[in-house]
Amino acid sequence: MKKSLVILFAATLGLAACNTEKKGPGGLLYKIHKSGGKEKIAEGDIVKLNFIQKNEKDSILGSTYDNEQAQVFPVGKKQYAGDMQDVLTLFGEGDSATFKINLDTMAAQTKQPKPEQFKNDKYIVFTVKVEKVFKKGPKEADSTFQKRASDFFQADFKADMDKKKNAEAGKIKAYVEDNNLKVQTSASGLQYVIEKPGDAARAVEGDTVNVNYTGKFTKKGDNKKYKVFDTSDEKVAKEAKVHQPGRPYGPTKMVVGGTVPGFTEALKLVGKGGKITAIIPSKLGYGEQGGGPIAPYSPLVFEIEIVDIIKPKAGSAPAPAVPVAPAAAHSANDGHNH
Repeated sequence: MKKSLVILFAATLGLAACNTEKKGPGGLLYKIHKSGGKEKIAEGDIVKLNFIQKNEKDSILGSTYDNEQAQVFPVGKKQYAGDMQDVLTLFGEGDSATFKINLDTMAAQTKQPKPEQFKNDKYIVFTVKVEKVFKKGPKEADSTFQKRASDFFQADFKADMDKKKNAEAGKIKAYVEDNNLKVQTSASGLQYVIEKPGDAARAVEGDTVNVNYTGKFTKKGDNKKYKVFDTSDEKVAKEAKVHQPGRPYGPTKMVVGGTVPGFTEALKLVGKGGKITAIIPSKLGYGEQGGGPIAPYSPLVFEIEIVDIIKPKAGSAPAPAVPVAPAAAHSANDGHNH
């Protein structure tokens, strides 16, 4: 066999070995896609991870990539062989891997039933990228280590926030160009396209509007589509895999002035029957804090249809003022506080 073919054959075997799923303790399965060649994670280290969490049907249950915010946490003592703390010790800084935590083992060891969403699954699946492993020095005092780690991750967080802030205008510009939108821009910085103006009468502060809406990020997900994070449309929710069983879908009532500023402004720009696409910069949305699935400095896109405008009844007390901070409380579970 020629030398070049031998080298190619050996390289192919090596690649196959890297792609082979390995067995670990407690029914754990794992596969290292790329090794950074660094020292393995140990109990007491502080790690920064990006990850995607899925069930066995490949439905994404959570992703740090969606809100562009890696998680930082200390590695604790394992509770049993093959648990989350244990599996991390298989990896080092720079590694990317997929691992499957055995849910039957977890239930048996913790004496807790499987979570409802996993009752028919054997595994919960994680694909991780180890961004940073912060290790304690051999003779370093705990207080010194904690201070050093705190200083490092605070500086790292600030650099990350500065990067997000500086990238926001580019994300909006790219979204507008990619979708060939002819936007108007208000004095506040809201960009919008009125798809249908609706009736002449407009909603004002204190009115209640009944709306259909879909909220998206300005970046595409793994499926090359813009990621939906919230919607009143059940069909869209199911297609985007953000469906919440038990949640009432359909037209949703909101008080004008009780939402983040950009959404409130958009509600006032069309009448009953009107449709508008609003591109909301973070200063008019969830700002530098973010909220729920929304990362800091995230521009958002809302497609809004006003089904009805309901005026306060004569003589009734005006709706109480709702403080509309950019970081207004929001989670993927409320769907009503934009």
